Amino acid sequence: MLRPPHVSRGASLMLAAAVFLLDQGAKWLVAGSMRVGEVRSVVPGFFNLTHLHNRGAAFGLFADSDSPAVRALLIAFSLAALALVFYLLWLGVTSRWTGWGLGLILGGALGNLLDRVRAGRVVDFLDFHLAGYHWPAFNLADSAVVIGALLLMVEVLRPHRHETGEV
Repeated sequence: MLRPPHVSRGASLMLAAAVFLLDQGAKWLVAGSMRVGEVRSVVPGFFNLTHLHNRGAAFGLFADSDSPAVRALLIAFSLAALALVFYLLWLGVTSRWTGWGLGLILGGALGNLLDRVRAGRVVDFLDFHLAGYHWPAFNLADSAVVIGALLLMVEVLRPHRHETGEV
């Protein structure tokens, strides 16, 4: 019987490490080259680089809260998500979609968790506008977590052919 294409734990962990390093490097570059609140237009009317500090969750959720309880809750949620991802990786990755999704979530969650523990906030810098709508600024870690979650949803929703070993 054919086994479905899969991604090893090591490949998922390498993807997580790459996401983590890219996220931390991008935040370091932004923090080192832009003042907080500074905005640089990259594609006028569509995309800006900005330097913001976000004490809340992804995409500005709870950003106005200075409460230590909110910070503790966000750290606890991140730790719980990381524990779940590590558990799923320990069980074994059964498909590329799952492996990539878990690796992206792991790297992104670690990047934002480090910032939150170290500084009580994350650096957001990707700022998009479209047709008069302004999406809250975010960072590479946020993007990785969202893309990883979407990959896991695709894996859950796509049809499987277990009887033939096809995926």
